[in-house]
Amino acid sequence: MGKLLVVVGVGIAGVGVLVMLGVPLGRLPGDIVFRRESATIYIPIATSILLSVFVTVVLMLVRR
Repeated sequence: MGKLLVVVGVGIAGVGVLVMLGVPLGRLPGDIVFRRESATIYIPIATSILLSVFVTVVLMLVRR
């Protein structure tokens, strides 16, 4: 359990560093935004795929 918490913490810190460096997480080219007068719909397809790959790699490293 401790190993998993360390890996999750390092992952969160890594995402924080990427955001500080200007990587546009949440505003990637594959993300879709619909804006109307009274509503905005945001569909983060590319961000979801990127996070899925990241989580998969982290879990594969933890299981070894």
